[in-house]
Amino acid sequence: MLSRDQLREHLIRTRIAGEVATSRENNLDHYSSVANRDPYYLLGLTLEQPWSFRDVLAQMVKAAGVQADAGHRWGQDTIDPDLTIDALDAMADRIAGVLSRDKPRLLFATGHPTGLLVVHLALARFAVERGATLLTPAEGWTYSGSGFGRARKIRYLQDIAMLDDKGGFVHTHDSAPMERMLTVLGEATPDLVIADHGWAGAAGEAGVPTVAFADSNDPGLFLGEAEGKIDVVVPLDDNVLPRYYEPLIAHLVTRASQAL
Repeated sequence: MLSRDQLREHLIRTRIAGEVATSRENNLDHYSSVANRDPYYLLGLTLEQPWSFRDVLAQMVKAAGVQADAGHRWGQDTIDPDLTIDALDAMADRIAGVLSRDKPRLLFATGHPTGLLVVHLALARFAVERGATLLTPAEGWTYSGSGFGRARKIRYLQDIAMLDDKGGFVHTHDSAPMERMLTVLGEATPDLVIADHGWAGAAGEAGVPTVAFADSNDPGLFLGEAEGKIDVVVPLDDNVLPRYYEPLIAHLVTRASQAL
């Protein structure tokens, strides 16, 4: 495992954090959409507080380290790598706490298979090695994804839930698949959901213990964390080359192992 300083340097060099690829204008557009309660950007969450645009920006400065100046509207934005590492530590400790129980039951899902799938696969393997059961409810459930007008279905790869669209795993913000999975499970809810996007938002909204990954343009999950609906949200660019996440994965697994 890299030292904290080495991991920070890696996050900045690979743009997982630091000056990330997500633009400032994209971030601010999404913050405005959340303030206007656009369901697509709420990621399955129902927010209790009256989050204004300024409130959303302030929370994203606090939780993700985006630039605080509201007048900065174009160009580069940032994620604070130290906030990323702190959240990774908190996530690892939360995972370890669940894995220390007798016969823990976990549920994994990702709406960003081109980036974060590799992280979920590694954490799922670690969980199984530590005696966890991975849940796979509602496999094959089909629905019309929001705005697409065609059928998408829940499909699992090594027990990681994703959406399949005509044979390909796809990016999604939708909360409906996780909502369906939890309906199928009924009262037999998982001890922990490890997810992102609408998969994480829907789980947190349902009161299921949840840890999540989120980019700086996905403020909904950070607001859910602020309201206590999601346990931990790790700020990071969610779509860099998969191999760039390897030191991050090693940090999570090593920290969780040490905490067990």
